Amino acid sequence: MTQETPEKLASMRVQELDDILGKPFPVLDDGFIRVVDYMGSDSSIVQAARVSYGAGTKKVRQDRGLIRYLMRHYHTSPFEMCGIKLHVRVPMDAWRQWIRHRTASVNEYSTRYSIAIDSAQTTQPDQWRKQATANRQGSAGFFSRQQGTEFTRMEQELHARTKEIYSSRVNAGVAREQARKDLPLCTYTEAYWKIDLHNLLHFLALRMEKNAQYEIRRYATVIGEEIVARWCPLTWEAFLDYRLNSMNLSGNEIAIIKAMNSGQPDTAMALADRLGWLAASKNKVKKDLERFECEEKLEKLGITPPWLT
Repeated sequence: MTQETPEKLASMRVQELDDILGKPFPVLDDGFIRVVDYMGSDSSIVQAARVSYGAGTKKVRQDRGLIRYLMRHYHTSPFEMCGIKLHVRVPMDAWRQWIRHRTASVNEYSTRYSIAIDSAQTTQPDQWRKQATANRQGSAGFFSRQQGTEFTRMEQELHARTKEIYSSRVNAGVAREQARKDLPLCTYTEAYWKIDLHNLLHFLALRMEKNAQYEIRRYATVIGEEIVARWCPLTWEAFLDYRLNSMNLSGNEIAIIKAMNSGQPDTAMALADRLGWLAASKNKVKKDLERFECEEKLEKLGITPPWLT
């Protein structure tokens, strides 16, 4: 029996992404993101799912349908066939959130060996955000420009003073690993960040979400709209449809919606009360977070829950 010779495979390239290799996309006041290298494309995902050789065995329409099926049903391993390496420049406070995504390979600029990057993320007077009351992690609304101007003035003084102290330590010969210890979190750092597409999409789903911190959301939006959209457009389309612009409903939320659609608002109210969602309002304390999230979902659907009418 003669063994068939495997087809020789060519490296898969995406011209739209090749066109921006090395190009820095500015983020915030002094940050950037650029693509260093990548592997794979939408076709790589399709091939992995079909466990087949070669390209062009299916029409684009069928490839799109398969990728959407994979995304819709959480078949994630084919998306791991694609990978990308980014060079990022980001404030340390946003980087602390970024680095929590442990599914990437990272090599960060070291202030033990090198002088700290002489740049700090600054805040314009009209961009000082207020603490949200419903979400302890988030912000809601802005301070007046008059108040913000004072905050920005103090920020500039702090940046200048910490820079002066750091520089004096380094110039005096203090070890860099110790001289850096009082640098503020607004100081920019740089890193190479390499990740597969499946885990990158998970990162984007969390960090592009409207309740994510504004600064890291800016970075995630650039990665998604400027890079992934060029790299794997069919996957990006499916991601927007089935992840970023979709929602998950809990069993209780489904039961509440079903009761409301059946003309039984009292049943919906009773369920919300059993869940403890109405007790906060009765006792005039902070709104239950699960209730708040349910109300956000209902608002997207154009539904007003009976406890708000």
